[in-house]
Amino acid sequence: GEQGLSLSGGQRQRLALARAVVGQPRFLVLDDPLSALDVHTETLVEAALRQVLEETTAVVVAHRPSTVMLADRVALLSEGRITAVGTHQELLRSNAEYAWLMSGAEPGPGPVTPDPVTTGPPAQQVPVEEGTR
Repeated sequence: GEQGLSLSGGQRQRLALARAVVGQPRFLVLDDPLSALDVHTETLVEAALRQVLEETTAVVVAHRPSTVMLADRVALLSEGRITAVGTHQELLRSNAEYAWLMSGAEPGPGPVTPDPVTTGPPAQQVPVEEGTR
């Protein structure tokens, strides 16, 4: 890496998050801020982030239930549209799709179900010809 330093994905993510919050911003936009962290480090960073978010307005794109639960309000996106807004508890009670996503259930055959808070087009499988691998 640069100047003989090589940072892991989790280290880069923690450094970027630290840079984002060190100036005590009034507003943050975070895109899956804990995605590259191991479970132990995620727990530590999540606790610190919870304190930062007490004084900061943030829009957080999240795929992990633990990250979603940091939010005061959650917007569920499906096919590019907001389909539900509420607290985590409100959505668990009132929205079957949100409850299913938060249960950690593995998707089975059938339609692709979007992530809570953000979504994108479903992944496409591309055939690979023999000898091109």
